[in-house]
Amino acid sequence: MGLTLALMTVLEPRDAGVTDTAPDLADECGDTVLGRSHRALSVGIVSVVLLIAFEATAVGTAMPVAARELGGVSLYAFAFSGYFTTSLFGMVFAGQWSDRRGPLGALTTGIGAFAAGLVVAGTAQVMWVFILGRAVQGLGGGLVIVALYVVVGRAYSEQLRPAIMAAFAASWVVPSVVGPLASGAVTEHLGWRWVFVGIPVLVVFPLALALPQIRRRAAGPVSKQGQESSGSFDRRRIRLALAVSIGAGLFQYAAQDLTWFSLVPAVAGIALLVPAVLGLLPRGTYRAARGLPSVVLLRGVAAGSFISAESFVPLMLVTQRGLSPTLAGFSLAAGGGTWALGSWVQARARVEPYRDRLMTVGMVLVAAAIAGAPSVLIHAVPVWIVAVAWAFGCFGMGLVISSTSVLLLQLSAPEEAGSNSAALQISDGLSNVVLLSVGGAAFGALGGGTVGHVVGSGSGGVHPGAFAAVFLPMAGVALVGAWVSTRVRAI
Repeated sequence: MGLTLALMTVLEPRDAGVTDTAPDLADECGDTVLGRSHRALSVGIVSVVLLIAFEATAVGTAMPVAARELGGVSLYAFAFSGYFTTSLFGMVFAGQWSDRRGPLGALTTGIGAFAAGLVVAGTAQVMWVFILGRAVQGLGGGLVIVALYVVVGRAYSEQLRPAIMAAFAASWVVPSVVGPLASGAVTEHLGWRWVFVGIPVLVVFPLALALPQIRRRAAGPVSKQGQESSGSFDRRRIRLALAVSIGAGLFQYAAQDLTWFSLVPAVAGIALLVPAVLGLLPRGTYRAARGLPSVVLLRGVAAGSFISAESFVPLMLVTQRGLSPTLAGFSLAAGGGTWALGSWVQARARVEPYRDRLMTVGMVLVAAAIAGAPSVLIHAVPVWIVAVAWAFGCFGMGLVISSTSVLLLQLSAPEEAGSNSAALQISDGLSNVVLLSVGGAAFGALGGGTVGHVVGSGSGGVHPGAFAAVFLPMAGVALVGAWVSTRVRAI
């Protein structure tokens, strides 16, 4: 589920320049997303999302074995955060590209980059090449997922958009349950590399279905007035997005190096990050000002703390309790269902007056799950405790993440909905990078990089403090999120 959140919480159709004046094509009476006029497009784009979802949920299970084989356990967190770093830029750039020149170019380029990154990672012989592949994959993922939502905004009428969006959401449920188990089985019997190199071939069929329909229904630039745009990009926003990505990369490098020399890239990274983030997020976000700034901050706090902790769950179970990759992946399998349940609960009309309280409950559940997971470092504690704890944590995330999207639109003027939604995604992605870097640095500093057993070792005494140094601070961050959730309503 670690990468699931990054892609499940991507931009709404309004983001990336999709406007209410986008043409409502094929608005035939009684048509459905699987009707004759939409069937090929719907099956194609939902299949692409399904494959991306499967890959995202499978990575966490294969990662411990990949890191061990490549001699890069000390860089374990970098393999995750590298993806998020480049996806930040990819999302912003895809929005600009799709709005001004149509989504087709961003989509095809993104698919190509995503597939190339998978191949590079799957064939890597050293950890840094593996991380490079993950970074290329992240850039492609950022381009693809935003372009797909732009396609929805242009190719489907307003009456059909909720149905196709529901199909997107549903396409994550099965991979979140099956992905870790399938990945574990493939890793054990065929090798971890097949988890990466097998996906690009499978993307060909859905693309063959979808691309002709996208070219016919959603190609070309459309401005807010329905006229062709100039094709020019918002250069200031692109520069800020690039500064965020480069700054985050420098900060990650410094966090993984842990030498006096690393202070140089750390300072340079912060110098790039701080002004860029201040320029992209609502004023008052850093101090949890009431209303919209706290909504944006809460999204980042929730996403960053949960993903940073979850990324280390399979590694902890494999190295400390001797579980196979399949069983370690099974510990996260129930999370997809409880996440969906949490999203369903917050969508009920009767809970709307209590949404802020519901978010507080959700963050408390997240904090409890993160704090409870490392209890399995004590061998008297049964390993199934992690599965139970993570199911409750995912339920809390379903309450919080969906609620932040709802509140964001409630608190945004129509002309600000796009930029505010983009800020929500930046907060989400950047917090993943920063907290994964911090957690990875703590893990490496306490000897996590010397973990020597991966599959079936039962090496319970191998550096348990390195895992505690990741989980317990992230639980504290989640508790901060519980406080931030009390400030999401403007007074």
